Amino acid sequence: GIQKRYFDIQGELGRISITKIRLNQQLDNLYEKEETLQKDFVNVQDEEKSFVDSINTKYGEGVLDPESGTFTPSKK
Repeated sequence: GIQKRYFDIQGELGRISITKIRLNQQLDNLYEKEETLQKDFVNVQDEEKSFVDSINTKYGEGVLDPESGTFTPSKK
């Protein structure tokens, strides 16, 4: 009886270790995805700034409504 309990405990400890390894792999994947998305976010901000700068160069300063696409020049 005691020997079987030791065997059962060892087996369960092994399963826990494997589960922890898999969870760490998933966590690493999440960190990598998060880092990629953060870089993508910065890139989209840069694209937006370039776009707004090009609109301002072409039409003068103003405000662009992203939902409607309407550009309203600033009053000077």
